[in-house]
Amino acid sequence: MPDRRQSLTPDALLMMDTIARTGSFAAAARELGKVPSALTYSVRQLEDALDVLLFDRSSRQAQLTAAGRELLFEGRRLLQEMDAVANRVRRVASGWETQLCISVEDILAMPVIFELVQAFCAVRDARDARDARQPVAAGVASDSADTGPATRLRLRTDVLAGTWEALVSGQADLAIGVSDEHANPGGIELRPLGEVPFVYCMAPHHPLAAVDGPLVDAQLVHHRAVAVADTAQRTTPMTVNLLPGQDVLTVPNMRAKLEALLRHLGCGYVPEPLARPHLVAGRLVARPTARGTFGARLHYAWRAERGDPGAMGLGRALQWWLQQLESPVTRRALVERHAGPLD
Repeated sequence: MPDRRQSLTPDALLMMDTIARTGSFAAAARELGKVPSALTYSVRQLEDALDVLLFDRSSRQAQLTAAGRELLFEGRRLLQEMDAVANRVRRVASGWETQLCISVEDILAMPVIFELVQAFCAVRDARDARDARQPVAAGVASDSADTGPATRLRLRTDVLAGTWEALVSGQADLAIGVSDEHANPGGIELRPLGEVPFVYCMAPHHPLAAVDGPLVDAQLVHHRAVAVADTAQRTTPMTVNLLPGQDVLTVPNMRAKLEALLRHLGCGYVPEPLARPHLVAGRLVARPTARGTFGARLHYAWRAERGDPGAMGLGRALQWWLQQLESPVTRRALVERHAGPLD
């Protein structure tokens, strides 16, 4: 019996597709440039290898059996995947990375990040739509195969030192929202992103909401703080604005912190743009503290190649993202806009 794996070749799958599409062995033979007897022999070889009947011999037409329909379905899927792999390899050879991992600081506006993702994927989607109009079974390669990004995007959110660690350790290719306080091991390029203002918030029925004047540490220490855990695993995690002896509820991200504040589970600093709609609606109250105003100065950073003076020589996907981040409108939106369209 012929080896099954050797029998399931692209030519065999294309043959099955052609027979099913044309409706007869004779028509399929003409399209494939073969004599009908050679095509019939190839089908029998494939049936012997799989130990199944693929066509109903009692019908004058090329009627697929249940096994034949399954092979046709899976065969067409495999042909599409093989075309996709071939196109991906060609695009990677043209400078597109296989994968780009982006670490985003948790306090930034994720709707803006996803708008950028949509814009990046639109290049690829347009190419895929053009490719889809080509007859895959006929093996026609798209002329646009080299123009669209082959890059798979991977997004992750990190907190405080975790964003920097993800970049330095090689887990991320681009970090959006890192501090400039970390020691640069070399080869890391930083550019200013913007400053995120924070406000000290609590639910309106929290005891501190009714206190007059700026809140001092002696008052804050008696009330539970809600804090977001630093995602750093190897470097020393950062703690910000927590007092010794203070009760702390630690949550995984800023959205969870906001929910905890709304549920009167504590108090703490929140990015003003994120808290703004709740402050306007009266669901949260912002109070001044004796520590004064607090803001996080953020940057975006990437690992440049040794001796690389800038983005030259970097992958095309990373260059695309860096080009978007050069826009002041985009940078301001990442800092300020947690809902609504870009200005």
